[in-house]
Amino acid sequence: MEFFENMDVMLKTFWFIALPASLIFLILTIMTFVGADASDSGDADFSGDSDGADSPFQMFTLRNMINLLLGFSWTGISIYGYFESKLVLVLISLAVGLVFVVIFFLIIRQIQRLAEDNSFKMEMTIGKNAEVYLAIPENKTGKGKVLISINGSMRELDAMTEGNKIETGKVAKVMRIENETILIVEPL
Repeated sequence: MEFFENMDVMLKTFWFIALPASLIFLILTIMTFVGADASDSGDADFSGDSDGADSPFQMFTLRNMINLLLGFSWTGISIYGYFESKLVLVLISLAVGLVFVVIFFLIIRQIQRLAEDNSFKMEMTIGKNAEVYLAIPENKTGKGKVLISINGSMRELDAMTEGNKIETGKVAKVMRIENETILIVEPL
C-alpha cells in the first residue's frame, strides 16, 4: 500500500471512491450483458412520483449513484494536479459526475425507443387493403383467403364478403372482423 501512503487526503479519497465504484460498475455491466437481473428498480423508502408521468428514468438508483461516483472520482484523480483550490476540483468533479448520469439517461432513453411491439393483432387489419389469394364467395356463403401486409410482414388470413364474389388477384379493403378470426372485406 505504498502507493497510498504519500498521497494527499483528497487524492486518497478520490481513489477510495473510484476503485469500488469501478468494480461495482464492471459487475453491473457484466450482469446486464449476460441478462442477469441487474435492474435499477430497487425498493425505495420514499415516493418519487413525478406527477403521474410515466418516466422510464428513476433518479435515485444504484446505477445512477455508481455513474455519479465514477465521473466524480475519476475526474478528481485525472485533474488533481491542475487546480490549487480543492473546492474548484470538487465542483468540477461533481459536474462531470452529473454529466455521466445525464449521458446514461440519454443512452437508456434511446435504447427504449428501439423497443417496438411487432406482435400481430387482428384489429390492425381494419381499413387496410389486401390482395385476394383464394376467391371469396358472395354473401358470406364461404371463406376465401387474403394476403395482407402488417408491420412489414405478410399474413394469409380467412376472409368473407357480404357482397358479390371477389376473384383471386383483386384488391379488397378490410371493413371489420367477425368471430375474432375472419376478415369481412369489400372489393376496391
